[in-house]
Amino acid sequence: MSKLIQSSIARKVVMALSGIFLVLFLALHFTINFTSVISPETFNEFSHFMGYNPVVQFLMQPILIAGVVVHFVMGIILELQNNRARGVKYVQFKGSANASWVSRNMIYSGAVVLAFLGLHFYDFWVHEMAYKYVEVNPEDPTRYFAETVEKFAPFWRTALYVLSFGLLSLHLWHGFASSFQTMGVNNKYSPSIILFTKVYAIAIPLGFVFIALYHHFNPIIH
Repeated sequence: MSKLIQSSIARKVVMALSGIFLVLFLALHFTINFTSVISPETFNEFSHFMGYNPVVQFLMQPILIAGVVVHFVMGIILELQNNRARGVKYVQFKGSANASWVSRNMIYSGAVVLAFLGLHFYDFWVHEMAYKYVEVNPEDPTRYFAETVEKFAPFWRTALYVLSFGLLSLHLWHGFASSFQTMGVNNKYSPSIILFTKVYAIAIPLGFVFIALYHHFNPIIH
């Protein structure tokens, strides 16, 4: 039993660390994407750097992919483990008596976010790999803004992005704060940390929604 508990704690710590890592990447991703609203030229410069810098491509990118895989695999394992630990299903559903709706449905919001990441990888990462290594097109530092605007032209894709970031916000609302609790952060700064995670969970997804809607309704190619 002791080993089982230790194993469960280790998985939660791994999930928390991978989650914090992905949150940091999300902030970087948002910062770069937001420049597409302010300055297409700056967005092109940042995107070209990220797309051709060898450290980013061959070190950071594999680490990012590994982080995504580890986080979601750990989430599935912990959910299955929790289901087994419950044993008998409750006869009466008691709503949020013991946990919030968001915390009880993390596996579902996470699954939708994972599906969205698949679309996002297909839209941008797969396209980038095909452009550089399959079609072997010449290097073009000015192509990124036009490609991004083109992706948000269809209504269905923009709507899917908006919905996905709404669910991401719910996922972050519980998950980001829980990561610090799992890591044992419990001091005088805890209330401020929790407040920060809640603001982040709303502001960053809302920022991505704004970017998607902006390019959908302002399809201007510079």
